[in-house]
Amino acid sequence: MGMTWTCPVCGYPGLGEEPRPASGGGSYEICPSCGFQFGVDDDDRGETFDEWRARWAAAGSPWRSASPPPPGWDAAAQLRAAGLA
Repeated sequence: MGMTWTCPVCGYPGLGEEPRPASGGGSYEICPSCGFQFGVDDDDRGETFDEWRARWAAAGSPWRSASPPPPGWDAAAQLRAAGLA
């Protein structure tokens, strides 16, 4: 498996691209866990990671991808492991 990155919104550890590369801009990848699209939700829509995370948590932290979550996926544990909860 290639290199993966962690979502700075929800802590999902399996992003295929760096969300905010040092070269600037967003990756345009959509996090399958929380649904945040880097470069669109932040740059174009003005969303902050904290605001999105709060709304996602208020909605029950649902898995946002049409594909099923990884076996044993646990949003609360994911947030804690990333230091976001």
